[in-house]
Amino acid sequence: MFSQAYRGARVLVTGHTGFKGSWLARWLLELGAEVAGFSLYVPTQPSHFEILGLEKRLRHVTGDVRDAAALARAFADWRPDFAFHLAAQPIVRDSYAQPKLTFDTNLGGTVNVLEAVRATPSLRAAVLVTSDKCYENLELQRGYAEDDRLGGADPYSASKACAEIAISSYARSLLLPEGRRVASTRAGNVIGGGDWAKDRIVPDCARAWSAGEGAIVRNPASTRPWQHVLEPLSGYLWLGACLAQGGAGLNGEPFNFGPPAGANHTVRELADALARHWPGKTWAAQPAADGRREAALLQLDCAKAAARLQWRAALDFDQTAEMTAAWYRAYYSGNRDMDGVTGGQIARYAAIAGEKGLAWAK
Repeated sequence: MFSQAYRGARVLVTGHTGFKGSWLARWLLELGAEVAGFSLYVPTQPSHFEILGLEKRLRHVTGDVRDAAALARAFADWRPDFAFHLAAQPIVRDSYAQPKLTFDTNLGGTVNVLEAVRATPSLRAAVLVTSDKCYENLELQRGYAEDDRLGGADPYSASKACAEIAISSYARSLLLPEGRRVASTRAGNVIGGGDWAKDRIVPDCARAWSAGEGAIVRNPASTRPWQHVLEPLSGYLWLGACLAQGGAGLNGEPFNFGPPAGANHTVRELADALARHWPGKTWAAQPAADGRREAALLQLDCAKAAARLQWRAALDFDQTAEMTAAWYRAYYSGNRDMDGVTGGQIARYAAIAGEKGLAWAK
């Protein structure tokens, strides 16, 4: 897979203790990479990172992406071939309570990573992850493409838009002229086993159902491009591999990763699908008490990733819900080999992608 780009390679992942970061670190280890992670703390309890015992299987560095000197030392010490930047303040609703922290982490932290990339001659490629919420969301009936306007009403979305502008500026004025290969990625509404962040539908359902309670859903009519966590990660890994191989038409570019156009589903449909694969479980709608609004409609146009990377999603909506529910059900049933469950889902996903002839899985 991924043209064997990661076998024996040294990879640095910021935010490796988080939901997406821990899945990425686990997959990189499966691909034969030597992995270092840079993260301030383990963000949730339980934690996918801790459940898999990843601290003992990679170089775990405790540090804050807002600390430019600490981040620079981590890059200098590890001398990575590849870097994936996922560290962030990831919760929209938290950004209202902590707007400065959100901007300092999501914008300032990204600038610090870009500075570290500039100073790392060993680096073959860097992939910096922002969010689908970086777009000025006008709730259009079409998907947002990479050249659509950036922006955001809430601090989280605005911070991600700012990060994208910073990445583009560094790429064009500093990194490309210095021979660095870098790209940004925009994906969101990622679900899968091992996520326990607050104010997200899947963790909310898993917590409630594991306790024998009904789940509470805030915005059942809202529509999102739901995708399993392995979908965008396959895009990040393939983008990094292609950048390292020369990256014609990729260097300095942003890419959306998401399900195909028309594959969006409502929160209600997702809750129903999860319950279908977790028999006997129920949910009920209840508006948020603080009245803070989230966008009702968000879609992505992923034609650029299809054209330049030959990337597309491998799973359908039901497979996404089934794999997600299966992971949580295994965990809450007391399965002692959750690393095996996670690895099994990676293998299953890669097999499905191979059967569909996806470029990265050949």
